[in-house]
Amino acid sequence: MSELITKELVDLDLSAETKEAAARSLAERMAAAGRVTDIDGFLADVAAREAQMPTGLDGGIGIPHCRSEHVTAPTLAFGRSGRGIDFGAPDGPADLIFLIAAPAGADDAHLTILSSLARRLMDADFTSALRAERDTAAAAALIRGEQPTPPPAGAAGPEPVAEPRGTEAAASSGSPASGPLRLVAVTSCPTGIAHTYMAAESLRKAAEAEGVELVVETQGSAGFSRLDPAVIAAADGVILAHDVQVREKDRFAGKPTVDVGVKAAINRPAELIAEVREKAARSGGEATAPAAAPAPMDAAGEPGEHFGTRLRKWLMTGVSYMVPFVAAGGLLIALAFAIGGYKINKAPSVAEHFIWTDHSSWAALLFQIGAAAFGFLVPILAGYIAYGMADRPGLVPGIVGGAIAVTIEAGFLGGLVAGLLAGAVVMAIQRVDVPPVLRGIMPVVVIPLISSAVVGFLMFVVVGKPIASAQSALTDWLNGLSGANAALLGIVLGLMMCFDLGGPVNKVAYAFAVGGLTDATDNSLKIMAAVMAAGMVPPLAMALATTVRGRLFTQAERENGKAAWVLGASFISEGAIPFAAADPLRVIPSAMAGGAVTGALSMTFGCTLRAPHGGMFVVPLIGQPLLYLVAIAAGTAVTAGLVIVLKGMRGTAGAGEPAAATVTATDTAAKAPAAA
Repeated sequence: MSELITKELVDLDLSAETKEAAARSLAERMAAAGRVTDIDGFLADVAAREAQMPTGLDGGIGIPHCRSEHVTAPTLAFGRSGRGIDFGAPDGPADLIFLIAAPAGADDAHLTILSSLARRLMDADFTSALRAERDTAAAAALIRGEQPTPPPAGAAGPEPVAEPRGTEAAASSGSPASGPLRLVAVTSCPTGIAHTYMAAESLRKAAEAEGVELVVETQGSAGFSRLDPAVIAAADGVILAHDVQVREKDRFAGKPTVDVGVKAAINRPAELIAEVREKAARSGGEATAPAAAPAPMDAAGEPGEHFGTRLRKWLMTGVSYMVPFVAAGGLLIALAFAIGGYKINKAPSVAEHFIWTDHSSWAALLFQIGAAAFGFLVPILAGYIAYGMADRPGLVPGIVGGAIAVTIEAGFLGGLVAGLLAGAVVMAIQRVDVPPVLRGIMPVVVIPLISSAVVGFLMFVVVGKPIASAQSALTDWLNGLSGANAALLGIVLGLMMCFDLGGPVNKVAYAFAVGGLTDATDNSLKIMAAVMAAGMVPPLAMALATTVRGRLFTQAERENGKAAWVLGASFISEGAIPFAAADPLRVIPSAMAGGAVTGALSMTFGCTLRAPHGGMFVVPLIGQPLLYLVAIAAGTAVTAGLVIVLKGMRGTAGAGEPAAATVTATDTAAKAPAAA
C-alpha cells in the first residue's frame, strides 16, 4: 500500500465543515501529488457516487469514494475532523474521513489493497489508533499496515491481502456438516470498492462471535470468485447484502434467504444472522421457495428509505421496462404514417391481405406491428411495478391486472393501480407462514393462482370501473381543451418535463402523453408534441449557454455542452443532468421556465406529433413543423438566457463552490434508450 498513501495525503486537522468541502480539501492533496488531473471532474464523480447512497458509516467514519477517469493511480487520502462532518450515517457525523480514488480501469492488485483497507475500518482498535495518532507519517504508516494494531479479542488475526479474490471464509475449522449453522453470503455495492468489503468483514466478525460458519462472496472491483457449489448446497441459509443486482442469483434458489441493502450488513450484521437463523429453523431443514425473500427494492430497508422513496422506485421500475415498447411501437407507427399516410390505421389485417409490391401493405404491416407493441404498454407497466415490489412472483398478477385495465378501458392510470395491487397482494401472501411441504410449489402454483384471482376480482369488480370513469373524464376534458386552456396544459407539461430531467416527474408527463397515442385524437397528438418539445429544451439550452458564455462554465461542462447539442436534438432530457446536478438552483428553474414557454407555444400553435420519440429526426411527422421549431428555439433561448444571467451574477464557475453530483455526457448518452 506504500504507493497509495503518503504523509502528504494525510490531514490530521481537517477544518472543512461539509462533506463537499472535505472532499475538495483531500482531493487538492491528491492533485498536488499528481494523482488527480481535474479536481472539479473528480469531485463531480465523487458526488455522483455519494448521491447514489450516503457513504457515512456507524462509528464516525466517512468513506467518499469513486472510480474516475480523472484519477491516474489508486489513491487514499485521510482527514481527521475535530468537529465532525455529516456523511449521512445514522449515528451522527464522521471524524475519520477516507477519500478513496480509483482510476476507471484500475488493476485488480491495487483494488484488492483498497478493499483490504475497507475491511480494516471495521476494526475498532484500528480506528482508535487513528484517532490518537498525532504524526502524519505515522498515520500514513498505520493505514498502510506498517504499524499493525492488535486484533480484537477472539478474532482470527489480521487478514492477508493475498487471499483468494472474491471469497472470504469466516471460520476455517471444521466442515460445514459439523457446524451449528452454515451460511453463505454475497455483498456488492455500485462502486465495488468500499461497502462491498466492509459488509463482508462485518458479517464475518458477527459470524465468528456467534460460532456460525460463514463464507462470503464479494462481488466487488477486486474480483469475483464464485462460491463453491458444494458450499452453497451445504448452507443452511443465505444473506444477500447488495445495492446492485446479485450475479447468478439463481444459485441460491430454495434456500432460506435474507435480502437487504449492503449497508444493513455493515450496521446490523448480528440481526441479519439471527433473521436467517430463524428462517432456517422454520424451514425444518427443507428447501424453501426463493420467493419467500423480499425483492431488493422492497427489502433494502435502510433507515432513511421511506415509503415514498420505495414507491418511486416501484413506479420507475415499471416505466423503465415499458419505455422500450414505447420506442419500438411508436417509431414503427410513425414510419407507417410516413409511408402510407394517416389513414393507414384503417387498413385490413396484413395476415389476410398483404401485397409484396404495394407500399401501402408495408405501411400497414409496420403500423400493425407497432400497434401490437403498444398493446403491451399497460400490462408491462403493471407487471414490472409488481416485479419491483415482489420480484418475479409479482409478474403474473401484475401483467394480468394490466391486461384487465386495457379490457375495461382504465388506461395508464388503471395499469398503475393494477401493478401496485398485484405487488401488495403477492407481498401479503409471501408473509404467510406455510408448511414446509408447500413451499416448493408456492412460487410456481400457489402465488400466481391466488394473486391473479384476487387482482382480477379487484380490477373487474371493485376499483376498475371508478378508474375507467376517471380516465374517461380526463380524456373528455383533454379533448375539450382549446385556446388559453390548451396553453395552460402546455405550461404544466413543460414544467414537469424539465423538473427532474428524466426522473419520475418527467416520466409521468411522458407516459401521460404516450398513453394518448394508443387512441390518437387531435388533442392527444398536440400533447405528445408539447411534451417532446419541452423535453428537448434543457440540453439544447445548456449547449447554447456553454457556446455563448463559455467562461461561466468549467472545462468539463464545456465539453458536456458539445454533446448536449446532439442529446437535445435527439430528445434526451438527461443531457442537461451534468449541469443541473452541479448547479441545481440556477439550472433547474431556468430549464423549467424554458420548458413552460415551449410547451405553451407548441399547444398554442396546434403542433401535433404521432411519434413518441425521435426529436429533430421526426420533424417530417410533426404538424406545423416550422412553428414547432420556433417553440423549441424560444424555450431554448429563455433557458440559456436565464442560466447566463444567474451564473453571471455569482461570477465565473467553480469559484469556491464545491462540485455536486453529476454524470458525464458519455454516461448520459449510454442511457439514451430509456430516456424520455
